[in-house]
Amino acid sequence: MQRSLKVVLFGTGFLARTRARCWKRVHGAQVAVVVAARDRAKAAAFAQQHGLHGACTIDEALADPSVDLVDLCVPNRAHRELAERAFAAGKHVLCTKPLTAYWGQGLPADASAAAVAAVPRAQMLAAAVADAEAMVAAAARAGRRLFYGENWLHAPAIRRAMQLAAASSGVVLEMRGWESHSGSHSPYAKDWRATGGGALLRLGAHPIGAMLWWKRHEGLRLRGQPTRCIAVTAEVADTTAAVRATRAQCDVVSGWEHVENWGSCVLHFDDGSRGVAYGADTYLGGMQSHLSVLGSTFRFECALSPVDALRAYAVRDGAFGGEYVMEKVSGQAGWSTPIPDEDEVSGQQGLVQAVAGEVVGGGGGEGGGCGDGGLGLEVVRVVYAGYVSAGEGRRVAVG
Repeated sequence: MQRSLKVVLFGTGFLARTRARCWKRVHGAQVAVVVAARDRAKAAAFAQQHGLHGACTIDEALADPSVDLVDLCVPNRAHRELAERAFAAGKHVLCTKPLTAYWGQGLPADASAAAVAAVPRAQMLAAAVADAEAMVAAAARAGRRLFYGENWLHAPAIRRAMQLAAASSGVVLEMRGWESHSGSHSPYAKDWRATGGGALLRLGAHPIGAMLWWKRHEGLRLRGQPTRCIAVTAEVADTTAAVRATRAQCDVVSGWEHVENWGSCVLHFDDGSRGVAYGADTYLGGMQSHLSVLGSTFRFECALSPVDALRAYAVRDGAFGGEYVMEKVSGQAGWSTPIPDEDEVSGQQGLVQAVAGEVVGGGGGEGGGCGDGGLGLEVVRVVYAGYVSAGEGRRVAVG
């Protein structure tokens, strides 16, 4: 008999739509998915649109003893509060990346975006790390699991590359990863008060998380202890300043308010290897998500998006009706690369499948391959050390 699992999505935005699709496809368990929002009517409309099992308020979801897991698909500033409430109510938590962020902790509630963005980066680092540590501690006190929702860890290309690397006699010398597109779906992305940073945080967190995860497991396998990132060197910018200076046409998202739309950082690992992570809102032509792994005896190119398993050509836009091509592609004319199953290729499907297996099977640690709160905490340390580095123009130690 299949075990049952009741999952509540907190939120009704872009990520919640993705997770709704993925949870409905989980196998090995009977999964009931409901959605919760502060506005019951909004939750009900979302549930009906996506064929979910029901809708409720956040308070009702937390009071429901039948709920096993809360999937946080809400702005970064809400992660700690809702996670701690869920743990106190006896629920497991899946928290999307980043685990925490700096959104104005310690400032007046009515502080402006400019005031939040002006806070010294070292202060931001301390506050974001403190929140992440509090979430990890709350999960431990409650005896519940805190899953870190980094989908790159479950992308088939990266999973297979890690298997091949583990079977080789080599070691990773360098990793290069990026996620880039033409601008965020969310208006929250432009505001420090909701997001806690720009492209380095929103997009760069993906390759950073994958690199930290890979080197952690490689270190455990080869020398009995995780390989850690010990320092970061970073740069950030709002490159659309060039548009304002020249009054040029701009087809990527602009109007960024105190957050960067371009960020890159170098990760310095304690075994001498390096990682280069990059995120930008300046890529036209669709989402680009890629991890290059250069080893002493191997090389891997892990493509999450685009992939050329299917290539399509259309003479004119609309030739395929209303069919979806891939994230951030605005039309169908010319050559395109429709992804046969974007949720699978990106790792989103593998993520929820792994979490379901851990909760239903009662697995502990990382044997099931799920990212945990410790990884989320490490990503927060690296990203905000990167902001300190970019702000002060120097290499910054991590932890």
